[in-house]
Amino acid sequence: MDITIPVLILAIPFFMFLLLGLAGVKMSHKMAGALGTIGMGTVLVLSYYTAFTYWFSGAPEFIDGTTRLQYTVFNQTWLQFTPALAIKIGFLLDPISALMLVVIPTISFMVHVYSLGYMHGEKGFQRYYAFLSLFSFSMLGLVVATNIFQMYIFWELVGASSFLLIGFFYTLPSAVAACKKAFIVTRFADLGFLIGILILSFYTEQLDFLPMTQNPQAVFESFGGATFMGASVLTWALVLIFTGGMGKSAMLPLHIWLPDAMEGPTPVSALIHAATMVVAGVYLVARLFPLYMLEDAALTFITVVGAITAFYAACVACAQIDIKRILAFSTISQIAFMMVALGVASKYGEAIHEGLGYMASMFHLFTHAMFKALLFLGAGSLIHAVHSNNYTAMGGLRKYMPITHITFLIGCLAIAGIWPFAGFFSKDEILTACFANSTFWGIWMMIVAAMTAFYMFRMYFLIFWWDNPDYEARVKEQEAHGHHASMPHESPFTMAFPLVFLAIVSCVAGWVPFGELVTFDGHEYHIHIDWSIASMSMGVAILAIAFAAWLYMKKNDKPARMADSCRWLWTAANRRFYWDEIYLWITRKVIFDSICKPIAWFDRHIIDGTMDGFAYVTNVASGAIKGLQSGKVQMYVWWFLIGAVLLGVIAAVCVL
Repeated sequence: MDITIPVLILAIPFFMFLLLGLAGVKMSHKMAGALGTIGMGTVLVLSYYTAFTYWFSGAPEFIDGTTRLQYTVFNQTWLQFTPALAIKIGFLLDPISALMLVVIPTISFMVHVYSLGYMHGEKGFQRYYAFLSLFSFSMLGLVVATNIFQMYIFWELVGASSFLLIGFFYTLPSAVAACKKAFIVTRFADLGFLIGILILSFYTEQLDFLPMTQNPQAVFESFGGATFMGASVLTWALVLIFTGGMGKSAMLPLHIWLPDAMEGPTPVSALIHAATMVVAGVYLVARLFPLYMLEDAALTFITVVGAITAFYAACVACAQIDIKRILAFSTISQIAFMMVALGVASKYGEAIHEGLGYMASMFHLFTHAMFKALLFLGAGSLIHAVHSNNYTAMGGLRKYMPITHITFLIGCLAIAGIWPFAGFFSKDEILTACFANSTFWGIWMMIVAAMTAFYMFRMYFLIFWWDNPDYEARVKEQEAHGHHASMPHESPFTMAFPLVFLAIVSCVAGWVPFGELVTFDGHEYHIHIDWSIASMSMGVAILAIAFAAWLYMKKNDKPARMADSCRWLWTAANRRFYWDEIYLWITRKVIFDSICKPIAWFDRHIIDGTMDGFAYVTNVASGAIKGLQSGKVQMYVWWFLIGAVLLGVIAAVCVL
């Protein structure tokens, strides 16, 4: 493959970032939005061409019989440390990078189009599109990286660009706090990622993915059986690398940044926190999966963290009021689904069901990107109509917003795993992989799937059915206070088109023969739906939807009575089980008050006090003896004689 198109895929969004960032202030909003959207549209076409060429051209560098190959388009040395150890910048084309070349530009382009309407008239419109281009460039550079250090560089760029986008409304204290929180939490996680990279490269003397993943046994042997604290050093390295993924993908206990990141514009939530950035952790584990297969302890750790996170996030989502935060915790839960699928894909170094879990994880990454972006953009359409994030300000909106209603319903059905929508196929494969590994994990994730259907349709019924508020009275009241207001109405074409497109994709994406395109070893996997599991999962989802309809379809006091019966649990879930309070207590009471303040006191009073004491004694002594430097020669002679006599006396005493 010629390198021109792959280079352009990375160069165009970076150029658009520079152009809009430097010259955007001289442009009109319309021109800046058009340039950013055209640029991403061009990247979309080039990325589709590259991915489809890889999958369907039949070229010998891409496929050998029925086996998908890994192909390095280019790989240029940037920094050479030793003859064997160098940092390179390149473009790797294989099943999962081709998959991400479809996912990232698709969602990014839809967000660019949607933002033309949603962000219309916002101050900093040009800056917003510049940041979108930077983020797209960073994410694309991450997924096509040929080596783990290139991935780390773009990993940090993703963190920087997400910081800028989350804090876009920088005049709002809540947005500033949210972007700082996201940046700081993920930096702690990335420290573990970096240490893991250093350990891995120290033993293997290698940074490139291909040598490590094509011959994982050589990596295992390069560690020479080294252990630390009773565990293999390779296990430590892989777990530390996974901590980077825990931060980006908001796994417990590093999840606290994601709900607050909803302070950014809603299209940003769709781009960063539903479809691309948060799946970077999943992509990281998938990229190094042949190494993780060697260490069951690392995969078990991933499975446990993912399963607990999925259940926790689903519980919290059931008690949230802000619709964007419901979707944020839904994202945490769904990303955890993907992590669990990777964790259960192998046991004792052998892939289970030909690596079904790996394929299912990537399949769900693809389908989830589409319907979760649809749901976030649908939430943006609702917020645009009623000017509130809370479902308490909504109700009966199906009458006013038919396109948003139908597309949002499709997204809810897809994420709930109802046939024939996309989520049914990918989630069924994950549950099948879980049951193949362990009945316990299968039942656990089945419960989470049922909770997913419940909280999504709880939100759906509360928004579109529950009640029909007197919007006319609300408009009159706001206008009486001098505020511009209008009746809820359907969004403009620029916002409606992405909703319709993503809804159509969410209807048909499950029928893609995904196992023939993406597997852990490149061999085709023909998907066979296990209807015993699929019917069970869809049955519990339908029961959960029916329960949500019974509670929330019409306005009643049943939800309030249910919440009152276990008020402590509802309050705890609404407060996210007090994780933020726990972190504040640890940082303020333990770290700042109990550790930092005593250290600061010791520094001020003991260290500084000792130095100040030396200075004081020196000053006092110099003041006391300054008379010795009188300038009188006679006195100098006397002092000289006295000193000589004293030295003589001391010498005599010592001799005698």
